[in-house]
Amino acid sequence: MANRKGNKNKATDRKVYSEFGPPEATARPEPDLPPNQQDIRVQVSRKGRKGKSVTIASGFVHNAKTLGSLAKSLKASCGSGGTVKDDTIEIQGEHAPKLLSLLIEKGYKAKISGG
Repeated sequence: MANRKGNKNKATDRKVYSEFGPPEATARPEPDLPPNQQDIRVQVSRKGRKGKSVTIASGFVHNAKTLGSLAKSLKASCGSGGTVKDDTIEIQGEHAPKLLSLLIEKGYKAKISGG
């Protein structure tokens, strides 16, 4: 069917109704507290890892970008791999004392947790 003069394809030119506005309007802001206001717990765990040790630092209140860059620097300092899951950083191996000193050096209030 030929387009008439001044008549555009109305199927693609219509405005879609959005009840809540653009997606940015409903997005929740991610908190990003300064290091001195965060209480971090460091522990070594083997549960669910087939006997392999992992050092877990939990309790961070950062957005994903900041937490990722912090994890990268901690992994490099410990010389091992790791990952970020939710609000925790997991470093492969038993690095609790070293991780504790690195976090305190960066300004976090950190403690070793567990036995």
